[in-house]
Formats: sequence, C-alpha cells, structure tokens
Amino acid sequence: MNMYELSALTDRTVDRPTVLAVDDTPSNLTLLSGLLSPHYRVQLAVSGAKALELAQRRAPDLIVLDVMMPGMDGHEVCRRLKADERTRDVPVLFLTALNRADDETLGFELGGADFVVKPFNPTTLLARVRTQLEVNAWRIALRDRNAWLNNELALRIEEVEQLRDTTLFVMVALAEFRDSDTGHHIQRTQEYVRVLARWVAQQGVAIDDRQIDAMARAAPLHDIGKVSIPDRVLLKPGRLNAEEWELMKTHADTGANLLQRAADRLGDRAGPLLRYGIEIARHHHEKWDGSGYPAGLVGEAIPLSARLMAVADVYDALVSRRVYKDPIDHDVALEMIVADSGKHFDPQLVRGLLEVRSDLISIAQKWQD
Repeated sequence: MNMYELSALTDRTVDRPTVLAVDDTPSNLTLLSGLLSPHYRVQLAVSGAKALELAQRRAPDLIVLDVMMPGMDGHEVCRRLKADERTRDVPVLFLTALNRADDETLGFELGGADFVVKPFNPTTLLARVRTQLEVNAWRIALRDRNAWLNNELALRIEEVEQLRDTTLFVMVALAEFRDSDTGHHIQRTQEYVRVLARWVAQQGVAIDDRQIDAMARAAPLHDIGKVSIPDRVLLKPGRLNAEEWELMKTHADTGANLLQRAADRLGDRAGPLLRYGIEIARHHHEKWDGSGYPAGLVGEAIPLSARLMAVADVYDALVSRRVYKDPIDHDVALEMIVADSGKHFDPQLVRGLLEVRSDLISIAQKWQD
C-alpha cells in the first residue's frame, strides 16, 4: 500500500499525510523537514506550545516530537495531546537522546507510539514514520468500519423492535376490536402506568426510564387473553354467572401463555416489553392481600408492573362509562381505591395515585371515549 492510498483511507487530507515535527533546535527542524517533505506534508514547531497550537488547530496524522526541550518538554506536550479529545488519537513518535529504559517506559505510559534515539539514522526514522502512519490509517479505517457496523446493527435492531411492536399492536387491536366497550381504555391505562411508574422511581425504587417506557408500552397487553373468551361471555351486557366468571378469569393465564410463546420464539431478542407484558397479562388481577387470581400472590410477590396495572385498570374502569354503568367522579373513584388500599392495592401505589391525581385527570380528558 502506497502513501496515497493511506491518505485516502484516513480521509483526513486531500493529498499526503501531514507530519508535525517538533524540536527546539532550528537545524534539527531543517534536517527533519528535508527528510520528510519529499513524502509528506510537513509542519514545523520550535516549541511545545507552538506544537499544541498547530495540532489543536488541525490535528496532523503523526507528530515527531523531541523530548528534551526548554519550558514544556516532549513528555508534557504528549500528556496534553492525549488529554485533548481533538488530538488524543494522533500517534506520537518521540525523538530522544535519552536511552534509559525508564525514559521509554514513561513515554509509553504517556501514550507515545514509538521512539527513535538521537542521533537518528534517516532510513530508520522514515521507516518508523511510515509504519506508524500505516498503523494509524488502518486503526482509523477499522474504527470507521466498526462505527458503520454499529450503525447498521442499530438499524436492524430498530427494525426488529418495530416489527415486534407492530405485531403486538395488531394483537392488542384484535382484542380491543372484540371488546368494543373499552373505547380508549388501552391508551389511558398505558399513560396511567407511565405516570405512576415515574412517581415510583422518584421514591427511590430502582427502575430507569427504559424500564418505565417498557412497562407503559406493555400495559395494553393486559387483556390480550380475552381473544380466547367466547362472545357470549365477553360481550354479555349484564353480570356474569359463576360459570361465566370462571371462564372469564382464564384470560389472565391465556394471555400470559400467548405472550410467552412469542418470547420463546424471539429468545434473547424478546426484550423487556414482552417480559413486562407477560407479568402484566398474568398478574394484573392479583390483589395485595392474596385474594386475587390466577396465582393468589401476596404483597410484593406480585410483580411491580402488574401492581401498577391493577391500580390503573380499576381506576379507569371506575371513571369511564360502560354499557352497564355511568362514569364515577375522579375524587369518588380515588376514595374507593383508597378504601381498598392494603387489600386490593399496593398501599404505596395508592399514595402515588393521589399525588399524581392532576395528571390522571389530564390523561382521562385527552383520551375521552
């Protein structure tokens, strides 16, 4: 590979790579310029301060740096170059009259790429410069290739997530289509869960924004199991009898099992949305005191996502119109939920419901049936 190809690889210059030579002795700079300029674009600096100024203005492809200079020596120049994001990746080739092992150790610890001992052999110096430029060109090419691959991977992951979310949306829409009485119940409960989960996080519970978003997006899956309930039961306008009620209760396990099959097929790609969807679908009818279904879980044994959904689901049912009931005032609904705190509902979430009351009302008004 010739140097023109290397400069194309780096995409840093329109012609040849740029080498910055730094030495406090003018005759040494003249020697370096004469040696390097037939092959590279050369910049010259007679001090460490001038070298930093030039490098920060536009980073060169390589710096040939004298170690022993008055004021700011080469080691300090290298330290500052590596501390600056603009120049930290520029390779530094030290020129030094010092040949002790600890001097080389210090130079490498500061981020130096190589050493050439003074007085140097011109052929050796050119070979070292060429090698470092080649290594740096391939490093930059590899970095850019990795960045492209990471971007492509992110795009593919986003496509998979969009496909997964679209599939889940179709499933939810199917369940909602069969139960036309729900109206905007799905949108409201999703936002109730989001607001309440944020409040929980503010109380010190270890859930982050990504988990909160996944819980909220999973909330619409809570009644997905109702696709298995016959119309004569699902659409019955009056109260269910004992047999019908037992059949209706099966929607919790049915929905969770349906989502579990999807998660099993996706494997590691299933993500938190499906995991929370399974929790919510199976356990959103559990009660804090253990009297709920299908598992009769007690207290914090009920997953947080399901406890959030339980409060949101009942609150929305109370304040919304149904064919068998008129909507209840928000304050009355909250009083009814408070009365069931510690029995049906997690007491902490009931307290949170009261504190985010204004947000709940705004959501209910935005998504009116």
